[in-house]
Amino acid sequence: MPNYHRALVPWASWFFIVNLLERRGNDLLVRHIDLFRASVRRVHRLHPFTIDAWVVLPEHMHCVWTLPPGDADYAMRWRLIKTFFSRALPTSEHRSAVRLQRGECGVWQRRYWERMIRDESDFRRHVDYVHVNPLKHGLVRRVCDWPYSSFHRDVRAGLYADWAGDPSLVVPGAERGPRDT
Repeated sequence: MPNYHRALVPWASWFFIVNLLERRGNDLLVRHIDLFRASVRRVHRLHPFTIDAWVVLPEHMHCVWTLPPGDADYAMRWRLIKTFFSRALPTSEHRSAVRLQRGECGVWQRRYWERMIRDESDFRRHVDYVHVNPLKHGLVRRVCDWPYSSFHRDVRAGLYADWAGDPSLVVPGAERGPRDT
């Protein structure tokens, strides 16, 4: 088994990409968004961290977190989020047979992609990238049209003014909701 070396820096900010095992045509995350949100809230209560930005797409997500002082264990948080969500899913949801034989949930890709944020400019770029992702994937015509994003929280907080209404960010012909697959 490979020995993955992860940078463990307490009080750092991190960018993550986390995927479902089966991505093609899968809308599991948005179909069960309430279960997913409950899983995140539960982990957040047990092991606090700052959610700087988060977008949940049908089959993957992007987020930026800042860990508390003296704490570098984002891996444990992801393990718990994935576990709580998987266990909360209805038993009728499809799960990988191979993974089930190994005692795994069969919903998530085993690994995720993480990157430590270097500075304030890097932080801003990653937060913007998180928020623009539904537009990038053609799920909406405007960033503000995607409901599963911390973008709305940041607009209410005054961090974004008319950014989502910028006509240069409109994708011609994009649908206003998840694509039919």
